Amino acid sequence: MMLPAAPQIKSFTPRPDLPPPVGAVGAIGWLRTNLFNGGFNSVLTLLCLWLLYKVVPPISNWMILDACWVGGPEMCGQSQGACWAFIWHKLRVLLIGTYPQEQLWRPSLVGVIFVLLTLATVSGRFKTRHLLPAWLFLPVLSFWLIGGGSVGLPVVDQSNWGGLMLSLGLAVVGILVSVPLGILLALGRQSSTGIIKPLCVGIIEPIRGVPLVTILFMASVMIPLFLPADMQINNLLRVQIGIILFSSAYMAEVVRGGLQAIPRGQLDAAKALGLNYWKMTLLIVLPQALRHVLPSLVGRCIALFKDTSLVIIVGLLDLLGMAKAAAQDQEWLGHNAEAYVFCALVYWCICFSMSRYGRSLEKRGAQQTR
Repeated sequence: MMLPAAPQIKSFTPRPDLPPPVGAVGAIGWLRTNLFNGGFNSVLTLLCLWLLYKVVPPISNWMILDACWVGGPEMCGQSQGACWAFIWHKLRVLLIGTYPQEQLWRPSLVGVIFVLLTLATVSGRFKTRHLLPAWLFLPVLSFWLIGGGSVGLPVVDQSNWGGLMLSLGLAVVGILVSVPLGILLALGRQSSTGIIKPLCVGIIEPIRGVPLVTILFMASVMIPLFLPADMQINNLLRVQIGIILFSSAYMAEVVRGGLQAIPRGQLDAAKALGLNYWKMTLLIVLPQALRHVLPSLVGRCIALFKDTSLVIIVGLLDLLGMAKAAAQDQEWLGHNAEAYVFCALVYWCICFSMSRYGRSLEKRGAQQTR
């Protein structure tokens, strides 16, 4: 009796995966996911597109297509758009104020050094401890070059300092001094030694309880009343002290939040290893605390740069003050909008660059902790 033949098993070849639907990938998929993923979002998207259609063409026509780029006041009077020739004509005043023409090489040299040092810092090729001495020496070098008074440099009165140079100078010095001072105040507020904590609280809370405008007025008016009769401090230095104190108080609270985020176990482990207070703070506590609050610290630095525009109320003409003064020139009346748009673009470029640098520091710190 013959057995039936075993059935032959056919080989199975899987078919290739089908491509995803056209509406789920690419530009169409992104639009459906982010802009048209529901009735309410679709209505908001269409409303925003309608607003852009109404707003963008007039602004682009005024800023670019119908703008006057070269020429004098007569050419700008014939134009229907913005007069950027006014900005070109007043650019030196907007950048360095009324600094003497024959001494322009001094602030120009400081500006070149500042740009090179900024590029070296942002590139990440140099360690922070190698660049920190250069940053600390930059304000001293800048004050000596721009102010003069020694080594054959003629004195330039600080009333001639202004524009973007003054804004950046106040911001850079304020950041370089207020960050370490804020760290010391935060450590003092966390301390349990004697009078240190009440003293730090007595500095931080009153300053945080008043606006910067009040601090600037007090620095400009009140500080001379407490000085000896034969001691004089110019208005710029008094304003700089007020900005540093105001920023340090907020920096201290930001750093204090990072200090409170450090687990208690790490402090106990450092004490078990025999580390004293300062080694434990510098090697274990502060690196982790500053990494936790890095976004807030960068935000405070950006806010400090923008707060320098308030110095106009005490008689200092920063970038915004110089723009307002330039727009009051009799030959260029009626160009306030161009001046303020230019200031807004400069502020945005600097603040956005600081924000992006802060993001790069966050990514670098995250990679080091993996």
